[in-house]
Amino acid sequence: MADHARAARMAKRIMTIVASAIEHEVKDNRLEYVTVTDCRVTGDLHDATVYYTVRGRTLDEEPDTAAAAEALHRARGQLRKIVGDQLSVRFTPTLAFELDTVPEASAHMTELLAKAREIDDRVRAQAAGAAPAGDADPYRTGGDGDDDAAR
Repeated sequence: MADHARAARMAKRIMTIVASAIEHEVKDNRLEYVTVTDCRVTGDLHDATVYYTVRGRTLDEEPDTAAAAEALHRARGQLRKIVGDQLSVRFTPTLAFELDTVPEASAHMTELLAKAREIDDRVRAQAAGAAPAGDADPYRTGGDGDDDAAR
C-alpha cells in the first residue's frame, strides 16, 4: 500500500537536496540558470521526477533549455548519489528531469484573461448608454383579468 504522505515528504526533501546540489556541488555552467520547481515521487518510492525551469541570462534572451536538459541528464548519476547520501533510505529513487511548463501556461492564461477583461470593458461601455428595445413595460396587463382565462 502506498503511503502518499511519506512520498510527499520524500519529494520535498529530494527537491531541496537536488536544488542545493545543483547550486553548490555540480560544476556545470549550463546549470547556472536552472531552478528546481517541484518534485514528484511514485507511490512505491522508486522513481522521482524533478521539475525545473530555465531562465535566460538577461530578460531579452531566450533560455537554453536544451543545454540545461543535457547537463541535467549528464549529472543525473551524481545527483542520485548525493540524494542517496543525504536521504538515508534503503532504496534511492531514480531521478528523471522534466522541464516545468507551468510558468508558460500561467503566462498564457494571464494573456487570455487580459483579453477577456478588455472585451468585457468594451461591452460594458456599449451597454452604458443603451436603452431597452420596445416599450418601457413589455408585459401587458389587462385590467379585467380575462388574459388568464383565455389561455
